[in-house]
Amino acid sequence: MKTEFAYWVPNISGGLAITNWPMKTDWTYQYNKKLAQSAEQVGFKYGLAQARFIGSYNANIQLEALSVANALAANTDSLNLIGAIHPGLWHPAAIANFVATSEHISNGRFHLNIVSGWLKDEFTKFGEPWLEHDERYARSEEFIDVLRGLWTEKEFSYNGRFYRIDKAPSEPKPTTQPTLFIGGGSDRALRMAGKSADVIFINGGSLEKIKGIVEKVREYAQLYGRKPPKVGVNGFVIARDTEQEAKQELENIISNASKDSVEAFKQSVRQAGKSSPEGYGMWSDSDFNDLIQYNDGFKTGLIGTQEQVVERIRQLDAIGVDIILAGFLHYSEDLARFGNDIISAVKQIEPIKKEAEIIV
Repeated sequence: MKTEFAYWVPNISGGLAITNWPMKTDWTYQYNKKLAQSAEQVGFKYGLAQARFIGSYNANIQLEALSVANALAANTDSLNLIGAIHPGLWHPAAIANFVATSEHISNGRFHLNIVSGWLKDEFTKFGEPWLEHDERYARSEEFIDVLRGLWTEKEFSYNGRFYRIDKAPSEPKPTTQPTLFIGGGSDRALRMAGKSADVIFINGGSLEKIKGIVEKVREYAQLYGRKPPKVGVNGFVIARDTEQEAKQELENIISNASKDSVEAFKQSVRQAGKSSPEGYGMWSDSDFNDLIQYNDGFKTGLIGTQEQVVERIRQLDAIGVDIILAGFLHYSEDLARFGNDIISAVKQIEPIKKEAEIIV
């Protein structure tokens, strides 16, 4: 199979689950440097550094995403690094130069995740205006327009609602066009993916839900006359020797959840999908247990034995998922094990050819 694999870089404190259950994961740069070097050795294609500026979901310490991704790119050989940014906190002209510079440093392995934003405090506490849901995505579309214009034209001009550029140069140009990722699950996010993105990352979900999102993104891409973007899905991986061990680990995580932090996170994400005109999108149907893994990673079903996880990835591939974005409880152990046991198995296995084989 041709499924690609990415991992969440744990560049914030608190790991990838809002729990007090012990985890073997650290946020420091030296830890992440070793982790990235391990990740490329065991078959991961991407590492995604997350952008946080205000503590949320126990993320009280945040290493800045662009800095981390750039440093990791300079200290790896084949891993593609993705730095995350928020339009509204960054100007696209400055980011265009930063990404082009990082692309040169990494020999084409630096990419960008454009996060339209859901954590209101990250804007208002810094004195920036908080836009309504669909306006945030409209701004992100313009941000992407400016990036690509500055990367491809000698002098670029743009007259948008959010950004105005007047015959601006930007040198050096990237040697290859960086891949532009976005995230979201609302109709406005899926439309933006079809119109502007190379890849869309979506929260975890059932096969039925994910399949519906894939189909909608493809419809929007066709509407805009574009090749459909790749789809990456978030999944929290608990692969153990037995299914019982994996389910017990999940229960340990849930029963030891940081309740106050989960409840605070629940309130914060009301600014995401639930604030869209249709009231649907990221976290709009997430309950307390779902939110313990803060991108609905439990829902994707990558919990069980190695064989069960591999089969689930086959099913995800069959409904149109191109990239698995993995998170782990014990990065120190689980990331390498996932690569050695599961990525290697996926590369050798045949894809599902009949839809009847998919249990939705």
